[in-house]
Amino acid sequence: MADQGLVKETACAVVEKLKAGDVTPLDLLDVLEHRIAEVDGKVNALPTLCFDRARSNAKALMQKPVGERGLLAGLPVPIKDLTAVSGVLTTLGSPIFKDNVPAKSDILVERLEQNGGVIYAKSNTPEFGAGANTFNEVFGPTRNPWDTSRSAAGSSGGAAAALASGTAWLAHGSDMGGSLRNPASFCGIVGLRPSIGRVAQTPKFGVDRTLGQQGPMARNVEDLALLLDAMSGEHAADPLSLPALPTSFLSATRSGSKPKRIAYSPDLGITPVDPEVKAVTRKAAERFAEAGAIVEEAHPDFSEAHECFHVLRAFDFAISKAELLRTKRDLLKPEVIWNIEEGLKLTVEKLERAEAQRVAMTQRALEFFDKYDLLLAPATIVPPFPVENRYVAECDGKKFDNYVEWLGIVYAITLACCPALSLPCGFTASGLPIGLQMIAKPRAEAQLLAGAKVLEDILGVRGTTPIDPRPPR
Repeated sequence: MADQGLVKETACAVVEKLKAGDVTPLDLLDVLEHRIAEVDGKVNALPTLCFDRARSNAKALMQKPVGERGLLAGLPVPIKDLTAVSGVLTTLGSPIFKDNVPAKSDILVERLEQNGGVIYAKSNTPEFGAGANTFNEVFGPTRNPWDTSRSAAGSSGGAAAALASGTAWLAHGSDMGGSLRNPASFCGIVGLRPSIGRVAQTPKFGVDRTLGQQGPMARNVEDLALLLDAMSGEHAADPLSLPALPTSFLSATRSGSKPKRIAYSPDLGITPVDPEVKAVTRKAAERFAEAGAIVEEAHPDFSEAHECFHVLRAFDFAISKAELLRTKRDLLKPEVIWNIEEGLKLTVEKLERAEAQRVAMTQRALEFFDKYDLLLAPATIVPPFPVENRYVAECDGKKFDNYVEWLGIVYAITLACCPALSLPCGFTASGLPIGLQMIAKPRAEAQLLAGAKVLEDILGVRGTTPIDPRPPR
């Protein structure tokens, strides 16, 4: 029996053991299979398993010399159930695709496998990734390991819950309106939405869809950087993809490079925030002073974010899902129907206005980063909420107009084209995790990761996961 203590090791440490020959990819699959059987029934993070495929790929990888097994060297990685893995059930969280088994993997999956990643599971997601609470009609809800009566957020909720409960060392996620950052915040792990094009993906429904990006999730910043290195690089099939940088993200993370001037905003000027979340994130941001940084309260002007995101998100839903509305309406959840219909009634004038707003917000963000190295804010405006709530309807006395408006603090950053991560920064009085959103200028992931590692070291929250799923308190 492989050592179950490996569950608690960092991804970087496990990769070192793989490269030293101390463990094999098959050992790691045995560890995960045992751990999933032990805890996943309580959280429902990884509803689809593909261990036969994983072992076959692991054995093929083990035929190569250790030095030729890629950056991940045989480390197992789960893939979010929105992304195609060849020969593996890929439902998109929708009854429409409950029997969908793609013949070809997304280029993101191919790249991970080329870099020594072994795919063993699909992580749960809401239907089409819509809504920041992970539940669907195919597999049911994913629960938060810190309190199984609470939401793991979404849409990468399965990935975050797997990391927090020790059924993954690294995980793939994606993010349009905070779909990586929200679950990272709720589950006490780290999630990064990279710059546009940093991670190549197979284009679907449009070549230039930029609201959604693929990204890494992990239990600490170094592990996050390792997975970003394994995911990034240009690919001819994705015209927006960027070439790999000459210096790895992992070495940039370990550089010790410190930001000089930090901005913190409790609300980006656009949203209510739970007072406890505000207090914990402010206290964490102020601790950057211990690294010699100047910390000031400031943020760019994001006043157009709600109107802009509503229009551009609706347009994206229309071009990607109008055909499903025409042919499978009875199988779509109400929030998805609403989103598609909002998109179909858009005028060119509304799109023109929204695109101009996005350009203006991006320009203002760039000017802001001329003065500040990083912008910090809450990653999510509330602590983890009851899993049966479909979304956050109100916060601090303000009622929201729709099911996505509560995500303004993350989607404003999406619109400004900035890389952003959620870093565990503390806990509520009841012991639930809170994430600090850390933001840098476009394409400055190296600087962002280095700064995140500095603050992670100061805060001392690293190592609080994985945990055994905890019953409601």
